[in-house]
Amino acid sequence: MELPRNPTRPVRIGSITLGGGNPVAVQSMTATHTRNVEATTAQVNDLVAAGADVVRIAVDNSKDAEALAEIRKLTRANLSVDLQENYRLAKDVAPHVDKVRYNPGHLYHHEREKPWQDKVKFLVDVAGENDCALRVGVNCGSVDPAKLEKYAHDDSITPMLESAWEHCELLDSLGFTRFCVSLKDSDPKKVIEVNRRFAEQRPDVPLHLGVTEAGMPPEGIIKTRIAFEQLISRGIGDTIRVSLTVPNARKSEEIAAGRQILADIAAGRVRSVVDFGLNTLNIISCPSCSRVENEAFIELAQDVKELTRYASDHAITIAVMGCRVNGPGETDDADLGLWCGPNFVNLKRGSLELGAFPYDAILPRLKDELDRLIAERTSAGAR
Repeated sequence: MELPRNPTRPVRIGSITLGGGNPVAVQSMTATHTRNVEATTAQVNDLVAAGADVVRIAVDNSKDAEALAEIRKLTRANLSVDLQENYRLAKDVAPHVDKVRYNPGHLYHHEREKPWQDKVKFLVDVAGENDCALRVGVNCGSVDPAKLEKYAHDDSITPMLESAWEHCELLDSLGFTRFCVSLKDSDPKKVIEVNRRFAEQRPDVPLHLGVTEAGMPPEGIIKTRIAFEQLISRGIGDTIRVSLTVPNARKSEEIAAGRQILADIAAGRVRSVVDFGLNTLNIISCPSCSRVENEAFIELAQDVKELTRYASDHAITIAVMGCRVNGPGETDDADLGLWCGPNFVNLKRGSLELGAFPYDAILPRLKDELDRLIAERTSAGAR
């Protein structure tokens, strides 16, 4: 089956090229601590062996940057680096990677007095000097605050779009065209809408598709499949990542799932209608990555899934986030949210913080809040 493709421009990332009619590339991200050179290199190579076209590594500080230089010597993978809040680290990491990903919302965290445009110009200069591509990574949980202020709280899509378009315009004005964009949310329907609307206005820009915090398999694969089927079947999307909450040794399942989804779409084995079961329990959890400060998060996500099975017929969203980088913001839209630190799990009801609890005490506390929420909604529905 010949799929339509948006006429995106080609963007080279190491040995592969996104867009320009090239096959949809499949990516993943390491979940080991970056400064553990041996473990991270092993995971990179394992992902490549599973069929990864690009592997992303997070860098938070100078120690991670030093480790990345060593990792580069030990693998031939096409590497992307995920800059967190310190955009200036790009200068240290760009010599060792093929693509640099930055989040527009995170550009405000350092040197707040400096215009974000100057920071992007810095990234463009570094990328150009080091033969790197860029990804503008817009995420629902960390949107440019200036854009959020302009729109109603329940409109999360327009701020994301305005941020992405604005950054594209700046990159265009700087004469830098070697970039792609991602617009991610944990709700596949929002992923479909935001990427469809972006592609209508900028069909030339290659898109990286993903459902962030998709969760554990098989549900996480199903959520991702819904979004990918509806977008890729319409020619939207040039590279993908399936974000799953799995133990480190199973990260290659993200690649296998992505390849299977692409094969099914090409063969016409797709759903004709997006139906995500909005009247049922929805558990979202972020993919295991190097930002996770306690691997107990992965077991916790699985335990939450088991604990809450009794509530499967209730339209309640529970978010389980593995770190404090995006966790606080990405749990705001859930009915109940957990974001994990090294020793404690923070529990939230919507944006209201309910406290921090030890890992071995959080499940009973979560169940109390879930029971309370069910009782409140049941009572309201009976009136």
